[in-house]
Amino acid sequence: MKVACVGGGPAGLYFAISMKLRDPSHDITIYERNRAGDTFGWGVVFSDQTMEHLQANDPQSARTMIDELAHWDDIEVHIEDGDRTVSTRSGGHGFIGIGRKRLLNILQDRAAELGVKIEYQVEVEPDSDFLAGHDLVIAADGLNSKLRRRYEDSFQTDIDVKRNKFVWLGTHQRFDAFNFIFKNTRFGWIWAHAYQFDANTATFIVECSPETYERAGFGEMSQADTCRLCEEIFADHLGGHELMTNASHIRGSAWINFPRIICRQWSHENIILLGDAAHTAHFSIGSGTKLALEDAIKLAEVLNRPGTTTGPLAGALSEYQEERQLEVVKLQNAARNSTEWFEHLDRYLKMDPMQFTYTLLTRSQRVSHENLRMRDPAWLAELEKNLAEAAFGQPITGSVPPMFMPFRMRDMTMRNRIVMSPMAMYSAVDGVPDDFHLVHYGARALGGAGLIVTEMTCVSPEGRITPGCTGIWNDAQVEGWRRITDFVHRTPGARICMQIGHSGSKGSTRVAWEGIDKPLEVGNWPVVAPSNVAYSPENQVPVALDRAAMDAIRDQFVDATRRAEAAGFDMVEFHCGHGYLLSGFISPTQNKRTDDYGGSLENRLRYPLEIFRAMRAAWPAGKPMSVRISAHDWVGDDGVTPDEAVEIARAFKEAGVDLVDVSSGQVAKAEKPVYGRMFQVPFSDQIRNELDVATMAVGNIWEIDHVNSIIAAGRADLCAMGRPHQMDPNWTIHAAAAQQIDDAPVPVQYKSGYFQAKLNASRAGQMAVVK
Repeated sequence: MKVACVGGGPAGLYFAISMKLRDPSHDITIYERNRAGDTFGWGVVFSDQTMEHLQANDPQSARTMIDELAHWDDIEVHIEDGDRTVSTRSGGHGFIGIGRKRLLNILQDRAAELGVKIEYQVEVEPDSDFLAGHDLVIAADGLNSKLRRRYEDSFQTDIDVKRNKFVWLGTHQRFDAFNFIFKNTRFGWIWAHAYQFDANTATFIVECSPETYERAGFGEMSQADTCRLCEEIFADHLGGHELMTNASHIRGSAWINFPRIICRQWSHENIILLGDAAHTAHFSIGSGTKLALEDAIKLAEVLNRPGTTTGPLAGALSEYQEERQLEVVKLQNAARNSTEWFEHLDRYLKMDPMQFTYTLLTRSQRVSHENLRMRDPAWLAELEKNLAEAAFGQPITGSVPPMFMPFRMRDMTMRNRIVMSPMAMYSAVDGVPDDFHLVHYGARALGGAGLIVTEMTCVSPEGRITPGCTGIWNDAQVEGWRRITDFVHRTPGARICMQIGHSGSKGSTRVAWEGIDKPLEVGNWPVVAPSNVAYSPENQVPVALDRAAMDAIRDQFVDATRRAEAAGFDMVEFHCGHGYLLSGFISPTQNKRTDDYGGSLENRLRYPLEIFRAMRAAWPAGKPMSVRISAHDWVGDDGVTPDEAVEIARAFKEAGVDLVDVSSGQVAKAEKPVYGRMFQVPFSDQIRNELDVATMAVGNIWEIDHVNSIIAAGRADLCAMGRPHQMDPNWTIHAAAAQQIDDAPVPVQYKSGYFQAKLNASRAGQMAVVK
């Protein structure tokens, strides 16, 4: 196969090496625009796993790298804000690094040894005639790839230029750990990512917000002046050493914004994108070179499978993308999380230094709570102890997993941070809960959850979603619920909350197992909404509420609140999410009103806040209230966005809400949610840490590690789980046994069973260690 490789960086060089190793007859030429000795980075970071892949692919070049790698285990975090200077250090992280120039030299030598031709100072234009003479053209020409830009419609390129500014510098100062240095300067917060990559040199990346960049005047500075100012800022960490730039080929400032690149198609005819040309991963997770090298290995492997060189090339290129794409997506998602953490640094700087460090270490969601315990058990135990002492309000002995810390709202204290999420059961008759509901809710209380939240309980027959929904509009329903709350309260420490809502345009539909959101075949009732906008073409067109009807529904909510108190609930939640009536008022996808209740967010919030305030006035002052919101309509800027959700939460906080239950979606049929592990937690994080209001996270949270990570990082105060509780009413007790909790939320009747579960979990852990 005759191959032209455009770009002589790590991706192109390692691809050529990998091809030659598999079949020396391949005719490969690398065309590099720069001179042989040029390089414009400092050090690159690998993981041990990446090195294992390189060793398996080419032991010879891997051995050369290993002999020259810089190793460090610790991460040191410095926070310097005026007179406050705090440093924390965590170990066990296991990084390795090498100079980018040295890496290129190793790969250049190895490629030449294998017969790869390398031509330097050749600028390849996309329509060059000589490219037509090759079987395959590899576009390894970096994030500014000319080949990608030439065929960007075919590659379906999506480029998102990130907010922060950064500059890539070097220094001869030595660092024995990976250093994050956060400095509050006269210009604002500026921080550095610093790490050693050879015996005498370290990478020193300086990053800041665009506002700080402008105030400092970096945009007007020469590279030398940038180095001098950054030396002044970070003098305490540079030991008298200078900062250096190797980007002298760039005129003026070397500061840039990071471009996140996604290509939905990696090949066009005989051209295939490789490394940064196809996808970028933010430098803060150090995976750009990793992706490039692993791309190169996989592409060479696919191209050398039996029949590939004689069969259609398109099939092989498709296989390559299919087999690599998942890993790329995972790393890009991690990089996105990490990038956003640094873009919103001000949310976390007010935290205790150890918790701040924890959020930093877990920002990408690739490092979890138990992963940190494996890396540095003493450090994590100290963090857990600090968090628990703050939660208990007194000194404690030992540490407590974050999920088992108590949580207080007004006069109500929860025994732990686990919540059974509201889940519609569609099993009531005339809105009255029966024995099914008693067993359903009672079992989860016995199972250890700190708070049980009921399914959306409706304020009127017409406010139900389905004929099977529970209600709270008459005395029979109050009696049915009282039976349940009395049982829950027999379990020490268990608390129960009623979620109160009105279906709006999503009402008069079948129970879930007969067709979610499908209209009733018989017995339909009229539905109402802020505007006459149907939830879907199948659903009824609702009647737009007038002021008299709005007053009547407000009074129904107040009556329901009083009845919830009579029924013995510890807390009520006001449902303003998922496209139901009050969510419909908040979302511009449903609210098309032109009066004082439509248009601006302030107007769209007016009616929900009016109801909430009336409910709060009717609810005992010592009992808490929460609100559930959809923080993202998932329809672009045409619906509620996470930034707008902050303003929604702010309005409810000012009205007296104690907790924001942060969900998303189910507001518009046109939604395009991006699902994933803990996918709604960032919305909770943003609201909690921008507003200093308690939040509850929900959505694809199912593991012990998820909960502990979320709570410890301050991304939420509570974690709600629905489906895990459906399948395991004892989820919390099982989590306690797995973590060897002595004082677990176990009913006295079940203590012997818990002892056995705890013993079994201990033995399983010992066996895992042995293996």
